[in-house]
Amino acid sequence: MRQKYAVGETQVVGAPGAAELRAAVARVQRELAAYRPALPDRAVAEDELAVLARLAAQPAPAAIRDAEAVRHSLLLVAAALGSVSALTEPLAELHETVERATPTC
Repeated sequence: MRQKYAVGETQVVGAPGAAELRAAVARVQRELAAYRPALPDRAVAEDELAVLARLAAQPAPAAIRDAEAVRHSLLLVAAALGSVSALTEPLAELHETVERATPTC
């Protein structure tokens, strides 16, 4: 997608890529690490966040090809942490980033 800025000037603006996904995953990881109460599914969330981090470390086109794996990990993270109100905002940011970064089927 292109946006026009001035006569003859354009800048390519694409879907969020690996950098945005890495940032969103890192934020959830930080917020989860700072959240001290016991969570029964903390290990599941941490494992799936690690999977997302590995997928996000790939170049953007590879992460998009693995859209199903990215969405699956997001689903597991959301299931494990979705009821924790302290993590609502970072989870929503991660969800929005995944939605923008991966094509829908």
